[in-house]
Amino acid sequence: MAEQVDGVVVGAGVVGLAVARALALRGREVLVLEAAHTFGTGTSARNSEVIHAGLYYPQGSLKARLCVQGRGLLYAYCAERGIAHRRCGKLVVATAEAQRDALRAVQAHALGNGVALPWLERDAARALEPALECVAALLSPETGVVDSHALMLSLLADLEQAGGVLAVNSAVERMEKAQGAIEIVAKDGTHLRARTVVNAAGLGAPDLARRTRGLDALHVPQPRYAKGNYFTLTGRAPFSRLIYPVPEAAGLGVHLTLDLGGQARFGPDVQWVDGPDDLAVDPARAEAFEAAVRIYWPGLPAGALAPGYAGIRPKIFGAQGAITDFVVQGPAVHGVPGLVNLFGIESPGLTSALALGALVADML
Repeated sequence: MAEQVDGVVVGAGVVGLAVARALALRGREVLVLEAAHTFGTGTSARNSEVIHAGLYYPQGSLKARLCVQGRGLLYAYCAERGIAHRRCGKLVVATAEAQRDALRAVQAHALGNGVALPWLERDAARALEPALECVAALLSPETGVVDSHALMLSLLADLEQAGGVLAVNSAVERMEKAQGAIEIVAKDGTHLRARTVVNAAGLGAPDLARRTRGLDALHVPQPRYAKGNYFTLTGRAPFSRLIYPVPEAAGLGVHLTLDLGGQARFGPDVQWVDGPDDLAVDPARAEAFEAAVRIYWPGLPAGALAPGYAGIRPKIFGAQGAITDFVVQGPAVHGVPGLVNLFGIESPGLTSALALGALVADML
Protein backbone atom coordinates (compact mmCIF):
# COMPACT_ATOMS: atom_id res chain seq x y z
CA MET A 1 0.00 0.00 0.00
CA ALA A 2 1.20 3.49 -0.83
CA GLU A 3 1.69 5.93 2.02
CA GLN A 4 -0.57 8.96 1.73
CA VAL A 5 1.04 12.42 1.84
CA ASP A 6 -0.33 15.86 1.08
CA GLY A 7 2.48 17.48 -0.89
CA VAL A 8 5.80 16.32 -2.30
CA VAL A 9 8.61 18.43 -3.71
CA VAL A 10 11.19 16.51 -5.72
CA GLY A 11 14.59 18.19 -5.43
CA ALA A 12 16.25 20.01 -2.52
CA GLY A 13 18.16 22.71 -4.34
CA VAL A 14 17.58 26.33 -3.47
CA VAL A 15 14.41 26.49 -5.58
CA GLY A 16 12.98 23.21 -4.30
CA LEU A 17 13.60 24.29 -0.70
CA ALA A 18 12.04 27.69 -1.35
CA VAL A 19 8.96 26.08 -2.87
CA ALA A 20 8.66 23.58 -0.01
CA ARG A 21 9.07 26.36 2.56
CA ALA A 22 6.37 28.46 0.90
CA LEU A 23 3.95 25.53 0.92
CA ALA A 24 4.73 24.61 4.54
CA LEU A 25 4.29 28.19 5.73
CA ARG A 26 0.78 28.05 4.26
CA GLY A 27 -0.06 25.07 6.41
CA ARG A 28 0.61 22.33 3.88
CA GLU A 29 2.14 18.99 4.80
CA VAL A 30 5.34 18.84 2.75
CA LEU A 31 7.83 16.06 2.08
CA VAL A 32 10.97 16.91 0.08
CA LEU A 33 12.60 14.01 -1.76
CA GLU A 34 16.29 14.50 -2.61
CA ALA A 35 18.30 11.91 -4.54
CA ALA A 36 21.68 13.01 -3.13
CA HIS A 37 23.00 12.52 0.38
CA THR A 38 22.22 16.10 1.36
CA PHE A 39 20.53 19.21 0.01
CA GLY A 40 21.90 21.67 -2.53
CA THR A 41 24.61 19.56 -4.19
CA GLY A 42 23.68 20.26 -7.82
CA THR A 43 23.37 23.57 -9.65
CA SER A 44 22.74 25.32 -6.34
CA ALA A 45 26.29 24.50 -5.24
CA ARG A 46 27.97 25.31 -8.56
CA ASN A 47 27.22 28.89 -9.49
CA SER A 48 28.49 32.41 -8.91
CA GLU A 49 26.29 33.08 -5.83
CA VAL A 50 25.30 36.39 -7.42
CA ILE A 51 22.14 38.27 -6.49
CA HIS A 52 21.13 39.61 -9.90
CA ALA A 53 19.45 42.96 -10.43
CA GLY A 54 17.40 41.85 -13.47
CA LEU A 55 19.12 43.57 -16.40
CA TYR A 56 19.11 41.16 -19.29
CA TYR A 57 15.95 39.06 -19.27
CA PRO A 58 13.19 39.44 -21.89
CA GLN A 59 10.70 42.10 -20.87
CA GLY A 60 7.53 40.57 -19.49
CA SER A 61 9.20 37.21 -18.95
CA LEU A 62 9.08 35.20 -15.73
CA LYS A 63 12.84 35.68 -15.43
CA ALA A 64 12.50 39.46 -15.55
CA ARG A 65 9.56 39.64 -13.17
CA LEU A 66 10.69 37.05 -10.65
CA CYS A 67 14.29 38.28 -10.60
CA VAL A 68 13.27 41.82 -9.64
CA GLN A 69 10.68 40.58 -7.16
CA GLY A 70 12.95 37.85 -5.80
CA ARG A 71 15.91 40.18 -5.39
CA GLY A 72 13.93 42.39 -3.01
CA LEU A 73 12.64 39.39 -1.11
CA LEU A 74 16.10 37.86 -0.89
CA TYR A 75 17.85 40.96 0.43
CA ALA A 76 15.13 41.40 3.07
CA TYR A 77 15.26 37.72 4.04
CA CYS A 78 19.06 37.71 4.35
CA ALA A 79 18.99 40.86 6.49
CA GLU A 80 16.27 39.44 8.74
CA ARG A 81 17.97 36.06 9.20
CA GLY A 82 21.57 37.24 9.39
CA ILE A 83 22.58 35.37 6.24
CA ALA A 84 25.93 36.58 4.92
CA HIS A 85 25.50 38.74 1.82
CA ARG A 86 26.81 41.96 0.36
CA ARG A 87 25.20 44.47 -2.01
CA CYS A 88 28.53 45.20 -3.71
CA GLY A 89 27.26 46.34 -7.10
CA LYS A 90 28.66 45.53 -10.51
CA LEU A 91 29.91 47.23 -13.65
CA VAL A 92 28.89 46.09 -17.12
CA VAL A 93 31.69 47.26 -19.37
CA ALA A 94 32.25 48.10 -23.01
CA THR A 95 35.90 47.56 -23.82
CA ALA A 96 35.81 48.90 -27.39
CA GLU A 97 34.07 51.82 -29.04
CA ALA A 98 32.15 49.36 -31.22
CA GLN A 99 30.42 48.02 -28.10
CA ARG A 100 28.86 51.33 -27.04
CA ASP A 101 25.61 50.62 -28.88
CA ALA A 102 25.35 47.19 -27.27
CA LEU A 103 25.91 48.77 -23.85
CA ARG A 104 23.22 51.38 -24.56
CA ALA A 105 20.89 48.54 -25.53
CA VAL A 106 21.56 46.82 -22.18
CA GLN A 107 20.78 50.08 -20.38
CA ALA A 108 17.50 50.59 -22.26
CA HIS A 109 16.47 46.96 -21.82
CA ALA A 110 17.17 47.04 -18.08
CA LEU A 111 15.09 50.19 -17.71
CA GLY A 112 12.22 48.36 -19.39
CA ASN A 113 12.54 45.76 -16.63
CA GLY A 114 12.38 48.48 -13.99
CA VAL A 115 16.12 48.59 -13.34
CA ALA A 116 17.91 51.92 -13.75
CA LEU A 117 21.63 51.73 -14.62
CA PRO A 118 23.67 54.93 -14.51
CA TRP A 119 26.01 55.40 -17.51
CA LEU A 120 29.69 55.96 -16.72
CA GLU A 121 32.32 57.11 -19.14
CA ARG A 122 35.80 55.63 -18.83
CA ASP A 123 37.17 58.08 -16.24
CA ALA A 124 34.13 57.76 -13.98
CA ALA A 125 34.28 53.96 -14.14
CA ARG A 126 38.01 53.97 -13.38
CA ALA A 127 37.39 56.30 -10.44
CA LEU A 128 35.36 53.44 -8.95
CA GLU A 129 37.67 50.64 -10.09
CA PRO A 130 41.16 51.98 -10.97
CA ALA A 131 42.40 48.64 -12.33
CA LEU A 132 39.57 48.46 -14.88
CA GLU A 133 40.05 49.16 -18.58
CA CYS A 134 36.96 50.15 -20.56
CA VAL A 135 35.55 52.91 -22.76
CA ALA A 136 32.24 53.08 -20.84
CA ALA A 137 30.30 51.14 -18.22
CA LEU A 138 26.91 50.73 -16.61
CA LEU A 139 26.68 50.70 -12.82
CA SER A 140 24.29 48.19 -11.27
CA PRO A 141 24.12 49.12 -7.57
CA GLU A 142 21.54 46.43 -6.72
CA THR A 143 23.75 43.48 -7.71
CA GLY A 144 25.25 41.52 -4.82
CA VAL A 145 26.55 38.19 -3.59
CA VAL A 146 25.16 35.75 -1.03
CA ASP A 147 26.27 32.68 0.90
CA SER A 148 24.04 30.24 -0.96
CA HIS A 149 24.66 27.36 1.45
CA ALA A 150 23.67 29.48 4.46
CA LEU A 151 20.58 30.55 2.53
CA MET A 152 19.59 26.95 1.89
CA LEU A 153 20.22 26.03 5.53
CA SER A 154 17.85 28.80 6.56
CA LEU A 155 15.17 27.74 4.07
CA LEU A 156 15.45 24.16 5.35
CA ALA A 157 15.15 25.35 8.96
CA ASP A 158 12.00 27.29 8.09
CA LEU A 159 10.59 24.24 6.34
CA GLU A 160 11.26 21.94 9.26
CA GLN A 161 9.95 24.44 11.81
CA ALA A 162 6.71 24.55 9.82
CA GLY A 163 6.44 20.76 9.96
CA GLY A 164 8.03 19.86 6.63
CA VAL A 165 10.45 16.95 6.20
CA LEU A 166 13.52 16.47 4.01
CA ALA A 167 14.27 12.88 2.96
CA VAL A 168 17.73 12.47 1.42
CA ASN A 169 18.99 9.45 -0.56
CA SER A 170 15.44 9.29 -1.91
CA ALA A 171 15.68 9.16 -5.69
CA VAL A 172 12.39 8.95 -7.59
CA GLU A 173 12.10 6.13 -10.13
CA ARG A 174 8.84 7.23 -11.75
CA MET A 175 5.54 8.99 -11.14
CA GLU A 176 2.03 8.21 -12.36
CA LYS A 177 -1.24 10.07 -12.59
CA ALA A 178 -3.70 8.31 -10.29
CA GLN A 179 -7.29 8.87 -9.20
CA GLY A 180 -7.24 12.14 -7.22
CA ALA A 181 -3.49 11.87 -6.60
CA ILE A 182 -0.06 11.34 -8.09
CA GLU A 183 1.68 8.08 -7.28
CA ILE A 184 5.43 8.27 -6.69
CA VAL A 185 7.67 5.21 -6.82
CA ALA A 186 11.11 5.69 -5.26
CA LYS A 187 14.12 3.73 -6.46
CA ASP A 188 14.14 1.81 -3.18
CA GLY A 189 10.62 0.58 -3.93
CA THR A 190 8.74 2.94 -1.61
CA HIS A 191 5.31 4.00 -2.91
CA LEU A 192 3.76 7.36 -2.05
CA ARG A 193 0.46 8.90 -3.07
CA ALA A 194 0.50 12.69 -3.01
CA ARG A 195 -2.25 15.20 -3.67
CA THR A 196 0.29 17.63 -5.13
CA VAL A 197 3.79 17.18 -6.53
CA VAL A 198 6.33 19.81 -7.57
CA ASN A 199 9.05 18.58 -9.89
CA ALA A 200 11.96 20.82 -8.86
CA ALA A 201 14.63 18.30 -9.84
CA GLY A 202 16.79 20.88 -11.63
CA LEU A 203 18.92 19.30 -14.32
CA GLY A 204 16.91 16.09 -13.90
CA ALA A 205 13.47 17.71 -14.16
CA PRO A 206 12.84 16.88 -17.86
CA ASP A 207 13.96 13.28 -17.33
CA LEU A 208 11.64 12.90 -14.34
CA ALA A 209 8.78 14.38 -16.37
CA ARG A 210 9.43 11.81 -19.11
CA ARG A 211 9.09 9.12 -16.43
CA THR A 212 5.68 10.45 -15.39
CA ARG A 213 2.90 8.27 -16.77
CA GLY A 214 -0.13 10.27 -17.81
CA LEU A 215 1.93 13.34 -18.73
CA ASP A 216 1.97 13.92 -22.49
CA ALA A 217 5.54 13.96 -23.78
CA LEU A 218 4.65 17.04 -25.84
CA HIS A 219 4.88 19.04 -22.61
CA VAL A 220 8.40 17.87 -21.78
CA PRO A 221 11.26 19.96 -23.19
CA GLN A 222 14.56 18.52 -24.35
CA PRO A 223 17.46 19.30 -22.01
CA ARG A 224 20.81 20.54 -23.26
CA TYR A 225 23.76 21.04 -21.00
CA ALA A 226 25.74 24.27 -21.06
CA LYS A 227 28.78 23.75 -18.87
CA GLY A 228 30.26 26.79 -17.21
CA ASN A 229 33.90 26.58 -16.10
CA TYR A 230 35.28 28.79 -13.35
CA PHE A 231 38.88 29.72 -12.64
CA THR A 232 39.99 31.22 -9.34
CA LEU A 233 42.55 33.98 -8.88
CA THR A 234 45.61 33.31 -6.77
CA GLY A 235 46.04 36.42 -4.66
CA ARG A 236 43.59 39.27 -4.22
CA ALA A 237 41.92 41.16 -7.04
CA PRO A 238 42.02 44.97 -7.04
CA PHE A 239 38.22 45.19 -7.45
CA SER A 240 35.42 45.78 -4.97
CA ARG A 241 32.60 45.28 -7.50
CA LEU A 242 31.70 42.54 -9.92
CA ILE A 243 32.87 43.15 -13.50
CA TYR A 244 30.83 41.88 -16.45
CA PRO A 245 31.59 42.33 -20.15
CA VAL A 246 28.81 43.05 -22.63
CA PRO A 247 26.65 39.86 -22.84
CA GLU A 248 27.42 37.16 -25.40
CA ALA A 249 25.43 34.28 -26.87
CA ALA A 250 24.22 31.74 -24.24
CA GLY A 251 25.89 33.56 -21.36
CA LEU A 252 27.21 36.75 -19.85
CA GLY A 253 30.83 36.40 -20.85
CA VAL A 254 33.85 35.58 -18.69
CA HIS A 255 33.09 37.90 -15.82
CA LEU A 256 34.73 38.60 -12.48
CA THR A 257 32.78 37.81 -9.35
CA LEU A 258 33.82 38.07 -5.73
CA ASP A 259 32.93 35.83 -2.83
CA LEU A 260 32.09 37.24 0.58
CA GLY A 261 35.76 37.08 1.55
CA GLY A 262 36.79 39.18 -1.44
CA GLN A 263 38.33 36.25 -3.35
CA ALA A 264 37.92 36.63 -7.12
CA ARG A 265 36.79 33.97 -9.54
CA PHE A 266 36.29 34.21 -13.28
CA GLY A 267 33.58 32.58 -15.37
CA PRO A 268 31.50 30.90 -16.33
CA ASP A 269 32.27 30.39 -19.98
CA VAL A 270 29.97 28.36 -22.23
CA GLN A 271 30.94 24.79 -23.16
CA TRP A 272 28.22 22.55 -24.57
CA VAL A 273 28.56 19.02 -23.17
CA ASP A 274 26.70 15.74 -23.57
CA GLY A 275 25.52 15.23 -20.00
CA PRO A 276 25.13 16.80 -16.56
CA ASP A 277 28.05 14.94 -14.97
CA ASP A 278 30.87 16.53 -17.00
CA LEU A 279 32.20 18.76 -14.20
CA ALA A 280 35.98 18.61 -14.61
CA VAL A 281 37.72 21.90 -15.42
CA ASP A 282 40.37 21.55 -18.11
CA PRO A 283 43.44 23.57 -17.06
CA ALA A 284 44.14 24.24 -20.73
CA ARG A 285 41.14 26.59 -20.83
CA ALA A 286 43.08 29.03 -18.63
CA GLU A 287 44.75 30.58 -21.67
CA ALA A 288 41.41 31.62 -23.19
CA PHE A 289 40.22 32.86 -19.80
CA GLU A 290 43.33 35.00 -19.37
CA ALA A 291 42.87 36.54 -22.81
CA ALA A 292 39.22 37.38 -22.09
CA VAL A 293 39.95 38.84 -18.66
CA ARG A 294 42.87 40.98 -19.82
CA ILE A 295 40.54 42.88 -22.14
CA TYR A 296 39.04 44.59 -19.08
CA TRP A 297 41.84 43.89 -16.57
CA PRO A 298 45.17 44.28 -18.37
CA GLY A 299 47.01 43.90 -15.08
CA LEU A 300 46.05 40.25 -14.58
CA PRO A 301 49.33 38.56 -13.58
CA ALA A 302 50.58 35.77 -15.81
CA GLY A 303 49.73 32.31 -14.53
CA ALA A 304 47.44 33.67 -11.80
CA LEU A 305 44.38 31.62 -12.75
CA ALA A 306 43.85 28.15 -11.30
CA PRO A 307 41.09 25.68 -12.21
CA GLY A 308 38.19 26.17 -9.83
CA TYR A 309 34.93 24.31 -10.41
CA ALA A 310 32.25 23.87 -13.05
CA GLY A 311 28.48 24.00 -13.11
CA ILE A 312 25.85 23.03 -15.65
CA ARG A 313 23.12 25.39 -16.85
CA PRO A 314 19.81 23.53 -17.33
CA LYS A 315 19.11 24.80 -20.85
CA ILE A 316 15.91 23.49 -22.44
CA PHE A 317 14.69 23.27 -26.00
CA GLY A 318 11.18 22.80 -27.32
CA ALA A 319 9.76 22.14 -30.76
CA GLN A 320 10.52 25.72 -31.84
CA GLY A 321 14.09 25.79 -30.51
CA ALA A 322 15.65 27.28 -27.41
CA ILE A 323 13.34 28.22 -24.53
CA THR A 324 14.81 31.31 -22.89
CA ASP A 325 12.42 31.73 -19.97
CA PHE A 326 11.68 29.79 -16.82
CA VAL A 327 8.96 27.21 -17.44
CA VAL A 328 6.55 26.88 -14.51
CA GLN A 329 4.14 24.34 -15.92
CA GLY A 330 0.95 23.51 -14.06
CA PRO A 331 -2.23 21.52 -14.71
CA ALA A 332 -3.69 24.29 -16.88
CA VAL A 333 -0.98 23.43 -19.43
CA HIS A 334 -0.43 19.68 -19.13
CA GLY A 335 -3.73 18.49 -17.63
CA VAL A 336 -2.34 16.44 -14.74
CA PRO A 337 -4.10 17.64 -11.55
CA GLY A 338 -1.77 18.58 -8.70
CA LEU A 339 1.48 18.50 -10.72
CA VAL A 340 3.80 21.46 -11.29
CA ASN A 341 6.95 21.00 -13.37
CA LEU A 342 9.82 23.49 -13.12
CA PHE A 343 12.00 23.41 -16.25
CA GLY A 344 14.98 25.52 -17.25
CA ILE A 345 15.51 27.14 -13.86
CA GLU A 346 18.95 28.51 -14.62
CA SER A 347 20.23 31.97 -13.70
CA PRO A 348 18.60 33.98 -12.12
CA GLY A 349 17.10 31.00 -10.27
CA LEU A 350 18.98 31.70 -7.04
CA THR A 351 17.89 35.34 -7.01
CA SER A 352 14.33 34.37 -7.93
CA ALA A 353 13.98 31.45 -5.49
CA LEU A 354 11.69 33.09 -2.92
CA ALA A 355 9.50 34.60 -5.64
CA LEU A 356 9.34 31.23 -7.42
CA GLY A 357 8.31 29.60 -4.16
CA ALA A 358 5.43 32.03 -3.74
CA LEU A 359 4.34 31.61 -7.38
CA VAL A 360 4.21 27.81 -7.15
CA ALA A 361 2.41 27.92 -3.78
CA ASP A 362 -0.21 30.19 -5.35
CA MET A 363 -0.73 27.63 -8.16
CA LEU A 364 -1.36 24.83 -5.65
